[in-house]
Amino acid sequence: MRTIGYIVGLLMVVLGLIWIGQGSGYFPYPASSFMIAQTIWVVWGAVLAAAGIAVMVIVSRLRPRG
Repeated sequence: MRTIGYIVGLLMVVLGLIWIGQGSGYFPYPASSFMIAQTIWVVWGAVLAAAGIAVMVIVSRLRPRG
């Protein structure tokens, strides 16, 4: 359970950082993406990355069963 939580949290952080990069224009890939240079995607990326960090913190505090 903890491993799955860490993987999900890490994927959320990585995806959030990609959205931030595309929204700010630093990661313009693919070139035809509707997300490039759109400030709203910077905001959504930051929210997703923060949520991913929260998931990893919560999972790390779970007590193991047994």
